[in-house]
Amino acid sequence: METGVNSSGSGNDGIGGRPGQHVSSQIPAIIPAQTALVVMHYQTDILGLFPSVAPALLANTRKLCDAARTRGVGVYFANLRFSPGYPEVSPLNKNGQGIKQLGLFVDDRTAPELGQQANEPLIVAHRARVFFGTDLEARLCAQGVDSLILVGIASTGVVLSSVAYASDADFRLYTVKDCCYDPDHVVHEHLFSTAFDSRTTVLSLADALRLLTWTPAVGRA
Repeated sequence: METGVNSSGSGNDGIGGRPGQHVSSQIPAIIPAQTALVVMHYQTDILGLFPSVAPALLANTRKLCDAARTRGVGVYFANLRFSPGYPEVSPLNKNGQGIKQLGLFVDDRTAPELGQQANEPLIVAHRARVFFGTDLEARLCAQGVDSLILVGIASTGVVLSSVAYASDADFRLYTVKDCCYDPDHVVHEHLFSTAFDSRTTVLSLADALRLLTWTPAVGRA
């Protein structure tokens, strides 16, 4: 149930993009009807733990959501949530005890700054991995989705665990670094250069926006 949530924050947020980049010809083009953007743990309790970086993260991710909506890419939100008293938390789960001590993730909501639409599903999970105990995979498969753009907080928690599962489940994966955050900046950078790079196509926000607006030429693979 590792969430990667740490209330200490970080002075080096690591969310700056590189706007001068071009989309590489090696980046797989998306088919909108077969692609979904999954926004993970962009919820008010988690963003409240990181007030110094929350505005930039929200601004970046709102741009990504709006671009996905314009292109016809489905947007899904996944939140960590528990019932009062945390009956879903096992006494054997060490990280779960930390969650109980925080007293959060019971009645918070998706960040309103992202403008969640009525037709955009909210997946409620009791563990960091958004596929664990949820119907997310069934929903995606029913819609013919085979490619996922993943963003979330924190990189060491929900992003890492969800990337690992989705990779094993044979989804084509993209991660948008400027829309992910972890208070441990060193580990955040290391993940994007190792585990995420080996399992996903890592994009800056600028590249992701270009990908979502780029239409391949007729006959181009």
